[in-house]
Amino acid sequence: MRTLAREVGLPHSTVHAMLNTSELQPHRIRTFTFSPDPEFEPKLLDIVGLYLKPPENALVLCVDEKPGIQALDRTQPLLPLRAKKPRSWTNEYVRHGTQTMIAALEIATGKVVAHVRNRRTSVNFLRFMNDLLRTFPGRQLHVVVDNLNIHKNAAARRWLARHSQVQFHYTPTHASWVNLIECFFSILSKQGLAHSVQHSKQDLKELLNRFIVSYNATSNPFTWTKGPEHLQRIIETTKEYQALHPRKPRGRRAKRKKPDSIKN
Repeated sequence: MRTLAREVGLPHSTVHAMLNTSELQPHRIRTFTFSPDPEFEPKLLDIVGLYLKPPENALVLCVDEKPGIQALDRTQPLLPLRAKKPRSWTNEYVRHGTQTMIAALEIATGKVVAHVRNRRTSVNFLRFMNDLLRTFPGRQLHVVVDNLNIHKNAAARRWLARHSQVQFHYTPTHASWVNLIECFFSILSKQGLAHSVQHSKQDLKELLNRFIVSYNATSNPFTWTKGPEHLQRIIETTKEYQALHPRKPRGRRAKRKKPDSIKN
């Protein structure tokens, strides 16, 4: 406030009053990303329709991976929580590797099914999908996923062809906020990982599995509150952005001709 007041040549109390009156907060920054997806509107409305009015006799699942979860240990003993003193730990840490969580959120109940694996691969993704079929036998599954290659590659297409009871609904590009599993991943990061210490990858895996059990014991569904009428502004502004920034067609890269000196 005082820095701004010096720049404009006014008392800082006056600047403070003006900002409050105008409800301006120059110290804050919010982030956003426009989707370049030409099918942004139909994909968005399709998924929102699943949230607001799920198909009868079917389940809607939100699926994604959280890769690179680090097993972080501290180099010195922790100081426990005490009266008037927060829990403390050294800012030096040791990495013990990473794990990947593949998770599915059932929107009707808010419960989560998850696998913890070493890597994010097409094989692990399809194994997880097979496990979902065993978890929800005989049910039609509408699965919300993003545009990661393992969700759309030839192996995924062959798997979908063999399992007609499963339908994938792809989120628009650069619009991960449409997938409700991101809400669960945020809770996992803040409640399960932010204050944890793991001495090995196995410790991390056990922590993640315990968190899933604990979370499901008290879980509630997330409620999507914005219907199509509330999404028109973002749809229109996205169209305006896309009109001003058309996507360049993807073509094959021309191979550079090597100089004769390299050839020889």
